[in-house]
Amino acid sequence: MTSQTEKTRIIQEFVPGKQVTIAHIIAKPNRDICERIGVDNKGAVGIMTITPGEGSIIAADAASKSSAIKVEFVDRFTGGLVFSGEVSAVESALINAMRALTDILGFASSQITRS
Repeated sequence: MTSQTEKTRIIQEFVPGKQVTIAHIIAKPNRDICERIGVDNKGAVGIMTITPGEGSIIAADAASKSSAIKVEFVDRFTGGLVFSGEVSAVESALINAMRALTDILGFASSQITRS
């Protein structure tokens, strides 16, 4: 008798619209986490997830023009954005990226969170 292994299938889809689903600051990240995600430990890491994904390009531009951060990763397909720098710079960059998306482009926003 053979047993069947059930496979869980996950279907991921984005609802049409403009939104920031994650806007988070990791203050003083653990060195191990930084190594695993390929980020130099500079004091803080900012993370955003944006739909549609092309919004991550606009957010990266706004963030990098507003303070001394390093854009670590931008993915126009998934909408992922990661940047690093000093805590105050990352916070300022995240606020300004959010403003650019919400005030100028009319994106729905999420709360900026911090850990």
